[in-house]
Amino acid sequence: MEEIILQVEPRESSGKSKNRILRRGGLIPAVIYAKGKKTESLQVPAREFMRLLHEHHIESVVLMLRMKGEGEKKRKDTACLVKEIQYGAVQGDVTHIDFHEISLTTAIKVNVGIVAKGEAVGVKQDGGVLEHLLWEIEIECLPTKIPEQIEVDVSALKIGDTIHVKDIKIPEGIKVMNSPEDIVLSVVPPTKEEVAAAPVEGEEAKTEPEVIKEKKETPEEAQGDASKEPKSR
Repeated sequence: MEEIILQVEPRESSGKSKNRILRRGGLIPAVIYAKGKKTESLQVPAREFMRLLHEHHIESVVLMLRMKGEGEKKRKDTACLVKEIQYGAVQGDVTHIDFHEISLTTAIKVNVGIVAKGEAVGVKQDGGVLEHLLWEIEIECLPTKIPEQIEVDVSALKIGDTIHVKDIKIPEGIKVMNSPEDIVLSVVPPTKEEVAAAPVEGEEAKTEPEVIKEKKETPEEAQGDASKEPKSR
């Protein structure tokens, strides 16, 4: 497991207005949840966290939180997973982070991303389309064995070929929680554009709505209608 250290500081103040001040100062408010422990408030350097967010599949990476600002007192790094990231509705920046403390000796369940590697022969030679249907799988293992991502080689796939969960090579010590028959990737035939058929001569006239003409009265019918009118008194 790659050790990724994130420097954090304790956060004493809370509330929306104080959190806004923190964010303007380049810090992200955060908390650590731990079973049997009191929730701890933190502040995280925004620039450093955003760098990790772009370089890693952050939800499946074990972060070692290193506390600052405690004087000479030394504290062991805290192993954590990112439980939730909250984003601003307008600018989309990170506004809050929830960390979950874990034990490195206890198996946990996490989602790991799937990455397709190579170019399928059915796409390259036959113009097919590679469909990526399952982007993550759920696994159970020790935190030290969590892969950052799982790569799947698709270069040999032809049109009609499919890769299921059971076909993926999983590192030793990892249990996959998904169904073995779940489809991960497949190559399908190219999409054909439907060309509208030209109308047959004379067919257009038949499809036009029929116009109902008003029936003209004959002189006899007009005279008969007049005789039915009531006489004036």
